[in-house]
Amino acid sequence: MIGPNLSEWAINKRSLVIYFMIVALIAGGFAFFKLGRNEDPAFTFRTMIVSAVWPGASMEETLLQVTERLERTLQETPNLDRLRSYSVPGQTVIFVDLKGSTPAAIVPDMWYQVRRRIADIRHTLPQGVAGPFFNDDFGDTFGIIYGFTADGFTPRELRDYVEAARSRLLLVPDVSKIELLGAQDERVFLEFSTERLAGLGLNYGAILQALQAQNLVRPSGLIETGQERLAVRVSGSFESEQDLLAVNFVIGERVFRLTDIATIRRGFADPPQPMFRVNGKPAIGLAIAMREAGDILALGRNIQAAMADIRAQLPIGIEASLVADQAVTVDEAIGDFMESLWQAIVIIMVASFLALGVRAGSVVALSIPLTLAIVFPVMLLLGIDLQRISLGALIIALTLLVDDAMTTIDAMIRRLAAGDSKRDAATFAYKALAAPMLIGTLVTIAGFLPIGFAKSSAGEYTFTIFAVVGIALIVSWFVAVLFAPLLGMAILKKPAAVAAAAEPEKQGAVLRAYTALLTLALKARWVTIAITLGVFAVSVFAMQFVPRQFFPSSDRTELLVDITLPQSASIFASETAANRLDAALANDPDVERWSTYVGRGAIRFYLPLNVQLALPFFSQAVVVAKDLPARERLHLKLERLMAEQFPEAVARVYPLELGPPVGWPLQYRVNGPDVEVVRDIAQRVAAIMAEAEGSRLVHFDWMEPARQLRVRVDQDEARRLGLSSAQVAAVLNAALTGTTVTQLRDDIYLINVVARATAEERLSLTTLRSIQLPLPGGRTVPLSQLAAFDYEQEYPLIWRRDRVPTLTVRADVTPGTLPDSVVAIMQPRIDALNATLPRPYRVDLGGIAEESALSQASVLAVVPVMLVVMLTLLMFQLVSFRRLFMVLALLPLGIIGVVLMLLASGRPLGFVAILGILALLGMIAKNAVILIISIEDERKAGAEVWDAVVRAASSRLRPMMLTAISTVFGLIPIAPTVFWGPMAFAIMGGLMVATLLTLVFLPTLYVTIFGGRPPAKR
Repeated sequence: MIGPNLSEWAINKRSLVIYFMIVALIAGGFAFFKLGRNEDPAFTFRTMIVSAVWPGASMEETLLQVTERLERTLQETPNLDRLRSYSVPGQTVIFVDLKGSTPAAIVPDMWYQVRRRIADIRHTLPQGVAGPFFNDDFGDTFGIIYGFTADGFTPRELRDYVEAARSRLLLVPDVSKIELLGAQDERVFLEFSTERLAGLGLNYGAILQALQAQNLVRPSGLIETGQERLAVRVSGSFESEQDLLAVNFVIGERVFRLTDIATIRRGFADPPQPMFRVNGKPAIGLAIAMREAGDILALGRNIQAAMADIRAQLPIGIEASLVADQAVTVDEAIGDFMESLWQAIVIIMVASFLALGVRAGSVVALSIPLTLAIVFPVMLLLGIDLQRISLGALIIALTLLVDDAMTTIDAMIRRLAAGDSKRDAATFAYKALAAPMLIGTLVTIAGFLPIGFAKSSAGEYTFTIFAVVGIALIVSWFVAVLFAPLLGMAILKKPAAVAAAAEPEKQGAVLRAYTALLTLALKARWVTIAITLGVFAVSVFAMQFVPRQFFPSSDRTELLVDITLPQSASIFASETAANRLDAALANDPDVERWSTYVGRGAIRFYLPLNVQLALPFFSQAVVVAKDLPARERLHLKLERLMAEQFPEAVARVYPLELGPPVGWPLQYRVNGPDVEVVRDIAQRVAAIMAEAEGSRLVHFDWMEPARQLRVRVDQDEARRLGLSSAQVAAVLNAALTGTTVTQLRDDIYLINVVARATAEERLSLTTLRSIQLPLPGGRTVPLSQLAAFDYEQEYPLIWRRDRVPTLTVRADVTPGTLPDSVVAIMQPRIDALNATLPRPYRVDLGGIAEESALSQASVLAVVPVMLVVMLTLLMFQLVSFRRLFMVLALLPLGIIGVVLMLLASGRPLGFVAILGILALLGMIAKNAVILIISIEDERKAGAEVWDAVVRAASSRLRPMMLTAISTVFGLIPIAPTVFWGPMAFAIMGGLMVATLLTLVFLPTLYVTIFGGRPPAKR
């Protein structure tokens, strides 16, 4: 017995304990409605983006002078896992990934360290570099998105209404930030003809300087008198394009109006910024993020009310469409899980009533709401929301938490049948079983330790399994020793003599069958042990036939469609491809709605989304099907459409992922210092992947060089004319791309005024040759006089990993094929290729297989701690190496049922299923400990080994079978789900087989070790 008898204390303080029960129920009901609701558990994104821009730089200059300098400093970041970067000519973007073991609490400090270190070396970057810029909000989830479309309104008018809506929504409680999607910044273009300027003898630079000088904001002074202060303001600032039309220039003795030498028009960024479309129409989106620890359901209701007011104020022609609503998704998901939870409660209650009778079953049934009523406030205090993981954990805990209550009530029933008073019967369970029950509970919790302390994204994602199950099991032990005896005294009745006589006869058939089986197993002990070990060996062999999987795809109705054009493609080409996809989706009966992102990937509307970069050659559509069968039909149709009508693109159609985002299922990274060698190796890897059965859509994340026009300046001629390469580049940039001269201050907007050449001169190589370059004396010369033109090739994009060029070969899997099975086919050939490569070139595994291996390694790293905790707890209770050996011998045998059930159900052995297997160890150990303690109690009472084993096993038959049956049936509601199904089947099969072996194999092992003999041979 542990300390004072808590059951006896509860009986003596009956009124106080009943008061606590009432308070617990009220607090539990209050906490349940206060708990936050969310789709997925929050986990920390340990990634920061550092970017910098160096306009005009080549790829080589960008890599060596910007990317390399930044990466060398970033490698000094504490807890750094890896650096990933992509560079395009004139721009670099670096992903700083921290180790998965980095505590979430210190991640903000790590980002401060990054900012500080980069600030220290900013002065070493080349002149003209803008930035570096930092983004550590990479993991923000924008769960609610609205798209605003307009008919009969200009884009500027639409944006004004969207900005007003944004200002209104920012006032809604729990809103943390709102981002605009697809908004195109306005520009005022001054388009000059360089030939006309040259003919008039005008200096292009002088005109731009005059415009800048007129629009500068400068203090004009203050006049202070004896009574007041007067601010002096000088007119001339530009507030509209009309102000530009009125500008005059005096050059020499001539006066020119700006409209005489330039065309002035208002337009939008050219080339366009990333675009957003809703149901095929150009739109501006509002993506709304919730504050940390907010309630998405409450936010959804508040946003819905605010949007109703906003819609009422919108003019006819502007519509606000719902693009994504996480609140509705969460409400439906939680509703489904709550339905499963209530189903599990009813199933366990019914099992208790059928097995124990109405009165005893009522005591067990009442322990369920009492336990949950205490669990909910604890979850509220610890900040654990109701989400996919915690709700599943509650169902798992529900199947386990009745174990202690069943054990207590079963012991109480037996003592009442033996003639004890209600008070003695109520306190007996604590005296005899409190310690093994507590040790067993702690051992069960220890089985979940790898889940709770795995240092990886997947471990953090599933942490609440450990937290919720641990809380529930601890609470269930206190409920079993404090509340259950009190309820038993009030509900149970002492059996009458007739009933007591009838009871053995009623249970005789089951007991006789079990006793006969147990006796046979004990007599043929070596055969029993051999058969058990043989079946275990077969199950271990059969495990290779169980399919492997990291996390399954989501059961949400969205499909993602990625369209990746050649990396030299413009955003206009991406827009054309997106328009073709929109046209195909417009009349499809399976489509509910869709949104398209051109020049970027979808914003993170779903926490595990693999967010894509903003690149002009990439587009992504989020297609919402009407239901899951429609999603599957749509998936096939879109894959066929991509193959037939988008041959120029690498296109992928796939559902949302569960668990940490990974991207393409099959990935191999080729690393090495020389880009050309890396390309050659990558081609060989791609050939292996293309030949592997089950792979498809093999491609590279970068590979093909793109054309560039090289202007080779004759430096001698340029110096003779008084020009430099920098001046030539400035003139070309101003003519082709445009130079921002000044800004219009229009309401809340700052609109860049961009001076550039006319469209005819910008788009023609012939006119490019004749662009006039101003000379110091006021004359001009054509560019062709001092420069030659030719084409070169340059990589439009290069990825690096830890400062080494890295080319990733990626592929999808065919429908019905799991990535791990394809990797198993390819890996021997990849290993053989690696063996032939010169150092330091190598091919590394990536994708789902890599992330799965890392996540499993993080779990397995905690297994030794789990085993030490388990062994320590068991040793405290058993105080014997031989008894400890018996428990350890039983633990791995549950794998028999796991393999059998997974093969029978066709479910894969994934990350969540592995967590279930580890948790199963604790359940098996708990049953084994209580049975061994029962045998020891019988021996202390004077029984021989054989008799003690038979009596103890017979007495534990009902509670153990009841617990196993209630667990198996309680898991049925979540067994069909894609996320929890593999774990449920693993636990169901493993626990049923392990329970049978605990009742047969463990007694056999005990008799074998302790030398028991049958009564006939004594």
